[in-house]
Amino acid sequence: MDMRTKRISVLVVDDSALIRKLMKEILTSDPAIEVVGAAHDPLHARELIKQLNPDVITLDVEMPKMDGVTFLANLMRLRPMPVVMVSSLTEQGADVTLQALEIGAFDFVTKPKLDVSRQLENYAEEIISKVKAASRARVKPYDPERARSRVGQAAPVRSLAKFDLTHKLIAIGASTGGTEAIREVLERMPSDGPAIVITQHIPQAFSAPFAERMDRSCAIRVCQASDGQQIVPGHAYIAPGHLHLTVERSGARYFCRLHDTAPVNRHKPSVDVMFDSVAANLGANAVGILLTGMGADGARGLLAMRTAGAHTIAQDENTSVVWGMPGEAVRMEAVDEIAPLDKVAGLAMKAIAA
Repeated sequence: MDMRTKRISVLVVDDSALIRKLMKEILTSDPAIEVVGAAHDPLHARELIKQLNPDVITLDVEMPKMDGVTFLANLMRLRPMPVVMVSSLTEQGADVTLQALEIGAFDFVTKPKLDVSRQLENYAEEIISKVKAASRARVKPYDPERARSRVGQAAPVRSLAKFDLTHKLIAIGASTGGTEAIREVLERMPSDGPAIVITQHIPQAFSAPFAERMDRSCAIRVCQASDGQQIVPGHAYIAPGHLHLTVERSGARYFCRLHDTAPVNRHKPSVDVMFDSVAANLGANAVGILLTGMGADGARGLLAMRTAGAHTIAQDENTSVVWGMPGEAVRMEAVDEIAPLDKVAGLAMKAIAA
């Protein structure tokens, strides 16, 4: 690395001395990153932020004196900056982390439950890549009043009740920034809209709580997909965080199929796997949507959908947290339309009705 290039400065915030030590070792193993400080609680972190002005913070979800989400809300309201949450793989950890993403955290990494020292090192590549991506992220201030008024208030697109949607389907793929992007799309869907299948890169412990949160905030019914479940209009099916989701056709009906096979593009679930199955089984009766995310998963599958006659949409760069996956799809000429996030649902419904 050219030493004239400024390194990414990181502040590690965690109440565990062991985790602080391991995070520092992991992050500083990359020459592009410099850990400028470590804080044992949010009050200490607040002082260090003022002193050190870091580019990125890694923030433990559960801490004494002030929990990570409360601290994050204050931080994103008063001094917005890229934050990578560090969460435990528990139901409580999942719920709190999803709250943090709503507030504006860039992304999260998960701490192993056992043998933290050995297993956290296995996360080194993920932690490093997410901190690097966070340093380039567009961060928006958190407005709690606006957030409260926004819940359930997204203007839904028009109903398609007069259309036969039995053979129509929307397929959505996303990664970094995707939990909130998916919410934005689903909240705009009418209760009698077409069936939707979703692959979001998310840990196994997080996918069911994520589906439950979406179900509470949307007119459309949302659930975590189960193997053999029939796909019907007015419902959205989210891939479990440890299994590939595909769409299978049997006669005039479609079903969810779950597969515990090898990761694809280093992901399980993989967007490409789902998109490929939709291309093969629905062709022109589907709409493919690729939202914000790191990497390229889903780009090739979206091209397969477009080649099969489906209408394809990519979230634009300006509204994406990371324009990796949709950007790659655009470069591969897999996309019919590029749209800001708030227009995606309307364009998808228009294509479904065409």
